[in-house]
Amino acid sequence: MPAEPSRDCPLCPRLVAFREEWRAKEPTWHNAPVPTWLPPEGAAGVRLLIVGLAPGLRGANRTGRPFTGDYAGDLLYKTLKSFGLARGNFEARPDDSLELVGTAIVNAVRCVPPQNKPLPVEINTCRQFLIGTIARFPDLEAIVSLGAIAHQSVVKALGLRLSALPFRHGGRGRAGPVELFSSYHCSRYNTNTGVLTEEMFRAVFGEVAAHLDQGAPASPQ
Repeated sequence: MPAEPSRDCPLCPRLVAFREEWRAKEPTWHNAPVPTWLPPEGAAGVRLLIVGLAPGLRGANRTGRPFTGDYAGDLLYKTLKSFGLARGNFEARPDDSLELVGTAIVNAVRCVPPQNKPLPVEINTCRQFLIGTIARFPDLEAIVSLGAIAHQSVVKALGLRLSALPFRHGGRGRAGPVELFSSYHCSRYNTNTGVLTEEMFRAVFGEVAAHLDQGAPASPQ
């Protein structure tokens, strides 16, 4: 399956109409499916995949890079840097110096949905690209899903039943060679309401980092 939709992907009529509306309003914005963000070494270096829900209207839909331009990225990239999964400075724009380390980031739905709420048919349609993305990474060891919808789409993309790996914050399960971790989404709504604290978010990535460290090749003696 393809890993990336075309810039003018026609598969979801409602999302296409919304995209065209914003292209007319803001012609300098990205306003297209947001591609997977890879580390400098490309797909071959990816051991961790982070899956969000969908681009934010004034975040990734504007900038063209996942979790860039809205609050969710502030918490995500701060956390990734603290565990050595990113480096450089995050300045909420795609030309900053931030780089991923052994990590890729993608959304379960590639186009921005109205009210940040993709329809079930849109989630199902876009899953082909998630399946293709996962297949790109020969050395993938872990996936972190942010939020219930992203988690459910990942589980289905891996060919598993939802009952086998139900969503919960701090959840963890095995899907073949890949360890699947789940967290509440790092949205401003979740953090402002106390559904997710920075400590809760860091705890998930602490487990992820420990898992990746276990699978790291031994240092030369």
